[in-house]
Amino acid sequence: MKKQTHKVGIEYEALKIIEKNPHFTQREVASELGLSLGKTNYVIRELIKKGWVKLQNFSKSKTKSGYLYILTPSGFKNKTILAKDFLKTKIMDFELLKKEINKLEKDIN
Repeated sequence: MKKQTHKVGIEYEALKIIEKNPHFTQREVASELGLSLGKTNYVIRELIKKGWVKLQNFSKSKTKSGYLYILTPSGFKNKTILAKDFLKTKIMDFELLKKEINKLEKDIN
């Protein structure tokens, strides 16, 4: 369950970054996510495979910097779904943490 939650969080964050900064290179996205370049490449390829992001060449440049990552309509829709799922998970984590804190406070007192 935690691994799936982590994946949802990473995909959501990646979609947010790409939406705000479509001109970012994978290296810049990796830096923003705090992930390795290889892991970021994998995440972006998965988002493209799902049809949530498309790669657009905006110039005749033969370098990677000549590309844009664009959220598709499906990407926008799924970003919202991921946000809701991620929020639910974070609320559950918060509730569990509150219980742990209360228990520790009782143990101390």
